[in-house]
Amino acid sequence: MSTTVPPGATVPTSTTVPTSTTIPTSAAVPPWAAADSYAAALRTGRGPLFLRRTDGWLLPLEVERWCARADPVDRDVLDRCEGTVLDIGCGPGRLVAELAARGRTTLGVDVSEAAVEHTERLGGRALRRSVFEPLPGEGRWDTVLLMDGNIGIGGDPAALLDRVAGLLRPRGLLLAETAPVDVDERLHVQLTDARSPVHAHALASVGTGAGAPFPWARLGTPALLRYARGWEPAGRWSAGGRHFLALRSRGTRSSRSASSNAEPPKRTAVISSQRAVKPSGDRPVADR
Repeated sequence: MSTTVPPGATVPTSTTVPTSTTIPTSAAVPPWAAADSYAAALRTGRGPLFLRRTDGWLLPLEVERWCARADPVDRDVLDRCEGTVLDIGCGPGRLVAELAARGRTTLGVDVSEAAVEHTERLGGRALRRSVFEPLPGEGRWDTVLLMDGNIGIGGDPAALLDRVAGLLRPRGLLLAETAPVDVDERLHVQLTDARSPVHAHALASVGTGAGAPFPWARLGTPALLRYARGWEPAGRWSAGGRHFLALRSRGTRSSRSASSNAEPPKRTAVISSQRAVKPSGDRPVADR
């Protein structure tokens, strides 16, 4: 198991972007990243917090879980990681901190200053930057994580998958969390702590802590597989009411079989304390 930074990569020890690759704030930080409600939720570890669609539909965000330590389902995902790990949209950093505690080289990337600060307080390393901006070690990471709905970043799943392929080494591993339902939706949303059905155009002016609209996507596992052209499926499983897909980038570097690489070594997720597992027609990565 590699615990070194990919060749040519420099993992920052602070939130400062190196001068040679500094990205203008307007380009690096989308409007929602500065929303007061998001920063406040991460700093307190509590919601409520929602993504609000333009028609008023609300998607609750699991702030308490994200701000806690990695749970058994999270740890099962992390058991499947290979080598160096890049966590895209790391949020408050529970996965980065868990991997760091295991002695793994890992870097979190998030556009929120509050998220980066929280990650570093937990003992992880994080960089405040968009996944679509220059990142350390491009083309050399062994594993990329897209957890907690982050397959929706940018609102263009095909473009995000192309970007991730460019970050991974040949035959690198992507571990993605998908929606619990079969959905393929591209939309614009606002981040808000408002529960009331305020019309979208009024959100920014009513003191809800909402940011400007930004593009997002929601994908179930079947939809993500449709977008994953040029990727090899390496496993799919569900635990604690959450759904996951492992994909391997194509390349010429030899490696073990995809199924064995995506499978954790010895341990299964402990899900008794989680939400009830929904029956799935998909076979897990391994029969355990």
